[in-house]
Amino acid sequence: MTGNGKTALILGITGGVGGATASALRRHGWTIRALYRDPAKLTAASGIDGRRGDALVPADVIAAADGVDVIVHAVNPPGYRNWETTVLPMLQSTIAAAKTSGARIVLPGTVYNFGSHPPALADEDAPQVADTKKGAIRVALERALENSGLPVLILRCGDFFGGPAGNSWFGQAMVKPGRPVTRIVWPGRTGVGHAFAYLPDVAETIARLLAREAELPRFARFHMDGHWFANEGDVLAAFRAATGRDDLRLARFPWGLLRLAAPFVPLFREMAELRYLWQVPLRLDNRRLTTFLGAEPHTPAPVALREALRSLGCLETPPVAEKAPAR
Repeated sequence: MTGNGKTALILGITGGVGGATASALRRHGWTIRALYRDPAKLTAASGIDGRRGDALVPADVIAAADGVDVIVHAVNPPGYRNWETTVLPMLQSTIAAAKTSGARIVLPGTVYNFGSHPPALADEDAPQVADTKKGAIRVALERALENSGLPVLILRCGDFFGGPAGNSWFGQAMVKPGRPVTRIVWPGRTGVGHAFAYLPDVAETIARLLAREAELPRFARFHMDGHWFANEGDVLAAFRAATGRDDLRLARFPWGLLRLAAPFVPLFREMAELRYLWQVPLRLDNRRLTTFLGAEPHTPAPVALREALRSLGCLETPPVAEKAPAR
């Protein structure tokens, strides 16, 4: 595609959201610049303007953001660790860089902000009453952006899947990367729905919103509906359709064992804090998004799940190629 003359700086390009967003923006004609600490991680990413640096160092981000139009803040501590000491400082680096460059900040939002008693259908203006450590940090994150006076775009989504496992429940708990899928581990309570977001759809949505950046308010916040599974039966049916295996079974996530190991394993402790998200239904209301864009980019669940499983090496044999519908 012909370039559009705009440049996006991606923070966290080696992660799921950052990598997918970089790919989508390139398809839409953007020049991509990336800040990273390990040059080896970008050797295969031809055409990306790589800048060495650390998202925790404001001077590094300011230098990398010189002349860019957008900063995609998709950087997070790995394994849910060190949120208290890294998440807000990294955002302050991005805010400082945006103030210098005049760029709009793009933030992938989470549902942590709504606490353990969220509305069943949450719109963008639902009260943010977080009662967990991570939720409080995410609320502070959005508040800092809103108070910065900078142009901001927040796209809130459910649990990510597709692409690298990263911090996702899909790749860390529901399936085992590198192994053929024979069962799906379901962390949810019986009969309780859960929201997921396919990373290529998330990235395409960001790209489409930025294509109409001039029409966005200074502080723009949208919700994606993504893939909503009303219960564990819906999940199992979708996975069976994706894999072509009618013998695929559902297994329960071992919350009891995780709770026992949590004092000794930091990752398990952080995962246990988020258990409430699997015990109550929380669906995101995307009417503001569909009103603005006309439709939400959406890959059918069997296609999205199949591609996600393929990317994790969980399909025994490659199925017949099936193209996702044009977005």
